[in-house]
Amino acid sequence: MKKRKVGMALALVLATGTLLGACGKSNDNKGGDTSKGGDNEKGFSVAMVTDVGGVDDKSFNQSSWEGLQNFGKENGLKKGKGGYDYLASKSDADYTTNLNALVRQNFDLVYAIGFLMPSAVEEIAKQQKDHKFAIVDAEVKLPNVASILFKEQEAGFLAGVAAALTTKSNHIGFIGGMEVPVIERFNVGFLAGVKAAKPEVKVDVQYAGAFDKAELGQAIASKMYSSGTDVIFHAAGATGVGLFKEANDRKKKDPSKDFWAIGVDRDQADMGADVVLTSALKRVDVAVKDLSTKTKDGNFPGGEVALYGLAEDGVGLAPINDKAANKADIEAAVKDWVGKIKSGDLKVPETKDELKTFSVK
Repeated sequence: MKKRKVGMALALVLATGTLLGACGKSNDNKGGDTSKGGDNEKGFSVAMVTDVGGVDDKSFNQSSWEGLQNFGKENGLKKGKGGYDYLASKSDADYTTNLNALVRQNFDLVYAIGFLMPSAVEEIAKQQKDHKFAIVDAEVKLPNVASILFKEQEAGFLAGVAAALTTKSNHIGFIGGMEVPVIERFNVGFLAGVKAAKPEVKVDVQYAGAFDKAELGQAIASKMYSSGTDVIFHAAGATGVGLFKEANDRKKKDPSKDFWAIGVDRDQADMGADVVLTSALKRVDVAVKDLSTKTKDGNFPGGEVALYGLAEDGVGLAPINDKAANKADIEAAVKDWVGKIKSGDLKVPETKDELKTFSVK
């Protein structure tokens, strides 16, 4: 009996020592915030799930990731768990799995990048009510989900103005990824811009049916250039990479001819110094960084829609290529239209029905 009492007393002493040691260790590292480079106390963390285009699509996903990287670096976060990170989706089946994976890693805010993910976000957000989510290019009406939308038609309009004032053949093209509202807004805005700047210009419109098929983008671009178009605008994610390849290949073979391409989402000037006229900017990077900052500061707009247009610097037009013959005229016209849109004097149509009655007179 005495041995048993001595053993119990010894165990109590050891347990107490362990607890005190743990408390001392916690006090010694107080203030170790991961947002400041520490490792022990949890700081704000954020991650994103890409759509099937991949994080290096040179367009939509890449812009989102650049915004997340900028936020992370400005806040002293490291890439990885507890900081900022991403998971790439190879198919639609990965969306739910990837969102769940980031939730399990306890990221404070998880982004779903793209209009293909609302059902996956809704499913996971309902299961994980204590976690915060954000979706780009779609709306999910749940209190723990913030939705980010853009006025793509305004960026498309400016691209249309630039294309119409650049073409020599009066024949231009538009390549869309899929026929969905987001891309329709780009397309309708583009057509409206062409109509406003030079109504006699003919516009060919074709959809690839995918955002991750560069070979389809190149095939469509090849047919368009062969039919006489000299400016093509794409809103097709990684599929649009094919447009740039086709334009560059043709320009190398015949430097005397124009094979202009207009990029989308981010400034895609790096896709061809001799062929990229400009890009219709959709500042997903700005929106992602902005919402991340608000959430970190305790102002998460759950259940709300954040809409970014020209007035919010959420969309715009990249610089005009210096090699454009009438660069100054294009820039002057774009500046004029930007002023009218921002002031409210011009409302750019966003649907095909609105385009039918659109007039700048």
